[in-house]
Amino acid sequence: MPPATPIPAAELLIRRARADDARDVAALMDDPAVQAQTLQMPHASETFWRERLAAMDKPGVELQLAAVVGGRVIGLAGLHQGQPSPRRRHAASLGITIASEAQGRGVGHALMRALLAHADDWAGLLRIELTVYVDNARAIALYQRHGFEREGVLKGYGLRQGRYVDCVSMARWRPGTSA
Repeated sequence: MPPATPIPAAELLIRRARADDARDVAALMDDPAVQAQTLQMPHASETFWRERLAAMDKPGVELQLAAVVGGRVIGLAGLHQGQPSPRRRHAASLGITIASEAQGRGVGHALMRALLAHADDWAGLLRIELTVYVDNARAIALYQRHGFEREGVLKGYGLRQGRYVDCVSMARWRPGTSA
């Protein structure tokens, strides 16, 4: 199978996700091919996504980005600080979802570049953490290209279609840089 044609940069807009993206995000997350690679629950309503996106639309470390082509959200990626404890303020978790028809076309790379620029240049984050299903080779390769390293395997980490599936724990560690 030949590689997918990259989406031209001029057609791909990376911007902060907004509450009015809820319809596109609900459809994206309900795609069975996408759903199988996330820990999100299927059939989340547009209202759920509208409220969740609205809650993330504020300045700070928490950042939710949308990849948009032709006015439609085809990817979503975020940085999240679960508990902003002083002892963990240097770290955040990362999540990313790309529409099945856009996978392998540069969307994930563009979203990762934007998130990591925010993490490094504006949020002062040193550690970005994520989990990914062990069988998601495309995502693992994307993360490795952006400096993430495997830290371990989490046995039975997520329930997917009635079976518990292992996940790989990965992180990108970026100690302070000099001027």
